[in-house]
Amino acid sequence: MKSLLAALLLALLAGCQTTTTTTSSATPPDGRAIMRGNEGGDPERRARARLELAGLYLSRGQAQTALEEARQALAAKPDMADAHALMGLIYGALGDVREAEASFQRALRMAPNDADTMHNYGWFLCQQRRFPDGDVQFNAALAQPQYREVPRTLLAQGVCQARANRWEDAERTLARSFELDPANPVAAYNLSEVLYRRGEYERARFYLRRVNAVPEYSNAQTLWLAARVERRIGNLPGVQDFGRQLRDRFPQAPEATLYEQGRFDE
Repeated sequence: MKSLLAALLLALLAGCQTTTTTTSSATPPDGRAIMRGNEGGDPERRARARLELAGLYLSRGQAQTALEEARQALAAKPDMADAHALMGLIYGALGDVREAEASFQRALRMAPNDADTMHNYGWFLCQQRRFPDGDVQFNAALAQPQYREVPRTLLAQGVCQARANRWEDAERTLARSFELDPANPVAAYNLSEVLYRRGEYERARFYLRRVNAVPEYSNAQTLWLAARVERRIGNLPGVQDFGRQLRDRFPQAPEATLYEQGRFDE
């Protein structure tokens, strides 16, 4: 099941967001500024500077360079739980499943109540289709007192439940995420997609309208789902309207091809 912006939102780790964007620059623009004055002295300070650089590299899609920086952070401070947690994300981006899991588990042994690590470990397990194990980590994160990212973790958990075809659970979890963060278009889209799968077309339409009403939130996925919803409801003019927007704004998108070919059920 496709998820609007889900990768962007769900891979967040304490100020580090992973994307697939690459760049020809070897150093983030502020890399030297981060390290200036941090090369010597306090190992904690040096490790933090290296860890910040690793996060910057990972956010630019430079996972191998991020790995080198994270290793330097751990060389300065081997017991740094945040560095091991970030290593889990880096190894995951590199496709090294064994090392990613070992890094997450090491981080949790050092900081067993760190909800951010639990969240990211849960999302990693979801990507490996280990859905029950992922649920355990999400629930552990949600159980942490004063955890501030509850909507984010509920969103991640709901997307994973949908991937596991647990539609009723997914609807309940995503609805809770939306209630806590109603301005989040990612929650609205994923909830509408689950509702569509469950045959709740009017409700799916309600949440989709909140997304497609804002041009910077709508994309080929949201317009295509809206067209499919209107078709199920029997609103042919609505289907044609969203199809026109899809063709005009995203003519090269796979969803535009599906619309042109009338393949609404794929």
